[in-house]
Amino acid sequence: MALPIALQPLVTHARRAAFVVDFDGSLAPIVDDPSSARALPAALDALRRLVPLLGRVGVVSGRPAAFLMAEVPIAGIELVGLYGLEWAVDGEIVGDERVRLWLDTIAAVADEAAAELPGVLVERKGGVSVTLHYRAEPERAEEVRAYALDLSRRHHLDVPQPGRMAIELRPPVPVDKGTAVTKMIGGSRVAAFAGDDVGDLPAFDALVRLVHDGTLAHGVRVGVRSSEAPPRILGADVVVDGPSGLAALLQDLALTISERD
Repeated sequence: MALPIALQPLVTHARRAAFVVDFDGSLAPIVDDPSSARALPAALDALRRLVPLLGRVGVVSGRPAAFLMAEVPIAGIELVGLYGLEWAVDGEIVGDERVRLWLDTIAAVADEAAAELPGVLVERKGGVSVTLHYRAEPERAEEVRAYALDLSRRHHLDVPQPGRMAIELRPPVPVDKGTAVTKMIGGSRVAAFAGDDVGDLPAFDALVRLVHDGTLAHGVRVGVRSSEAPPRILGADVVVDGPSGLAALLQDLALTISERD
């Protein structure tokens, strides 16, 4: 397919360009069991090709950094987990020190949720955060959301983060995909971020802000369409159809840059 005009600046300024992507719903299709999610081979191949072509290529996800290191084994790619609470640096995981005070609380919250919400999948993310998945029982959405809000209030956690048939509880540390992407793309002239869900919107907002203040010459928001995507994802600068559409876009970007070089 032809590369969208909005992405042409990444070709023109490839050495000073950054492309950052979300994992679940973007590189990998959404599945019932989060532990079985896998990035599409075509997407991994495209990222592998882009690493030597762009100034920076990265993944910013709600997943733990250890998961990303195992599932995106690409030399030179930058991996950020838990919305910026964990960074993979030289093969090691560097966590945000501010989280330490909250580890016992997060463990207690996970135990309480598992006991009080039978049938809801309680995903413990490296002991740093916990996600409650109700995809197997969507009719319980309001119940799970209300319980998560109650947990967050009683344990003084951050406001629960909604996702696709899930809601996440994490420490009240001021990081999100917006702060993570801002840090990751520092020094870039052009940057793009691809995502599919509510948790990706702070990254979209960060690109808009960085262009507005002159830090970036161009910022490109790439929305990954699904039946569950919020409206702002579908109003992005470029919209692709699911993870397969994003993989094709990344492949086309790599090919276009290679042909230009």
